[in-house]
Amino acid sequence: MELAAIITSAMEGGYIAFNPDTGTTTQGETVEEALDNLKEATELYLEEFPLDRTSRPILTTFQVANHA
Repeated sequence: MELAAIITSAMEGGYIAFNPDTGTTTQGETVEEALDNLKEATELYLEEFPLDRTSRPILTTFQVANHA
């Protein structure tokens, strides 16, 4: 099963990995470690809560005003 992963830099260092399909979130020191941790967390989540794959999340971007 192919799922989405959103990876961002963590303020304290390392990376945060998020799966919008399940809501699982993890972290790691490297992108690879964060993604490996996300895979493991998501697999454990799916054992308890299987996905209903009638739709997929939509990933897009939007802009907000800058506040100085």
